[in-house]
Amino acid sequence: MWNFSSAATLGILFCTINTLGCDFLTPESSADSKPIWYEPERESSEPILSSNKSDSTSSVETLFDSETSTELASLLKEPKQKEKKKVQEKEETKYGICASLNGFRPFPDNDPWNQDISKKEVDPNSDRILAHIGLGGHLHPDFGSGTWGGGIIGIPYIVVPGDQPRVTIEYQAYGDESDPGPFPFPFNTPVEGQPLTDGDRHAIVVDRDNWMLYELYRAFPKNGGAKWIADSGAVFNLKTNTKRPAGWTSADAAGLPVFPGLVRYDEVAEQKEIRHAIRFTLARTRRAYVAPASHWASSDDNELLPPLGMRVRLKADVDISKYPEQVQVILRALKKYGMILADNGSDWFISGTADERWDNEVLSALKKIKVRQLEIIKMDKIVTPYSL
Repeated sequence: MWNFSSAATLGILFCTINTLGCDFLTPESSADSKPIWYEPERESSEPILSSNKSDSTSSVETLFDSETSTELASLLKEPKQKEKKKVQEKEETKYGICASLNGFRPFPDNDPWNQDISKKEVDPNSDRILAHIGLGGHLHPDFGSGTWGGGIIGIPYIVVPGDQPRVTIEYQAYGDESDPGPFPFPFNTPVEGQPLTDGDRHAIVVDRDNWMLYELYRAFPKNGGAKWIADSGAVFNLKTNTKRPAGWTSADAAGLPVFPGLVRYDEVAEQKEIRHAIRFTLARTRRAYVAPASHWASSDDNELLPPLGMRVRLKADVDISKYPEQVQVILRALKKYGMILADNGSDWFISGTADERWDNEVLSALKKIKVRQLEIIKMDKIVTPYSL
C-alpha cells in the first residue's frame, strides 16, 4: 500500500538522482522521440543500486530498506509496462478482419477512385438512361451486420503483415486475365456470403506493410486454406495508379479493384469521412465499358443500358441534414466522389463491408434516396466491341 512515508522517500530519491546529473526522465533526441523510463538494477537481496559508481551514489543506497526499494522499483517500472502494452495493442489492431486503416486512402490522390466529381458535367443521356433503368428505384445498402438468407451481409476483408505466408491460387475460369499467385491468404480469410457456396464469394486481403491488395472472385479454400481455388483474381499496388489491361477482368466484372469502393466502418465511424467513390451494381448492363473500367459483362448492345464504369452522383441540392450521422457520411461521399458501376447485380445496391459494428436499422435510411435524386457523370469515351 502506498503511504506518506513512501511518497516522501520517492521524493528524496528523485531529488538525489537529479543532483547526480541523470537525465533519464527526458526523452532521447531521436527520430522516434520515445520516452526512456528509468528502471533501477537490483541484486537478489540488496537495495537499489545506482549505475553511477561515484562516492555520492553510496549515500543513496543507505536511504532505503529492502521493502521500500521493491515498492519504488514497482512504481517506476509501471509506466514502462503500460507503454509496452500500449504499443503491443496498437500492433495487434493493425491487422485482422475489418481492421482500421487509420485514415489511409488506397491509391494516389489523382486516381479515378479518389477524384472529386462534384463539379463534373452531367452526361447528355443521363435522364434517358436513368429512366430506362427505372425512376421508381432507390439505393440499397448491400452490407451490414449479422446475416441474411444464411450468409454474412457485405464483403469482408482482412489486413495482414508483410511476412504473411503465401498460398497457392488455382484459377478455374479467367486464369488468362488473372494475376498469378501465390497470395498472402491466412487460414482465417473471410469470404463474402460465407458459409453459403453460391454468390460472388469475394475474398480480399490487404498487406498493410507493403500496401498491396489481393482479391479473388468465387473463392474457395482447400485443405484448410493451404490452397485456394477461384474463378479470377487480381493484385493491386495501393500506392500507385494500377490499371488492368484493356479487356481484362479482375475479381470484379468491370476489371476494377473491389476494396477501394467499399463503404468501411472505420471510415464512417472513426474518420467520419469517405474520400473515394463507392462501388454499386445494376441488374442489366451494356456490352461496353467506360474508364476506369476495363471489361464488360453483357451481350446487350442497347445504348440506353449503362456501361460498366459509369459514374453516378447524388445531386448537390438533395437535403441530407435529417439523415442519421453515419448515413450522412455516405451521402456526402456520393455527392463529392459518386459511385462507380462495377458489376451486374441487384439495382442500386451499394457495396460495403460485412462488419458486426454496423447498425442495420441506421443503414436502411439509405433506401430513402430515390433514382430521381441521382445523375450520371458525362462519359467521354465508351468502349464497345465496335470501337476496338
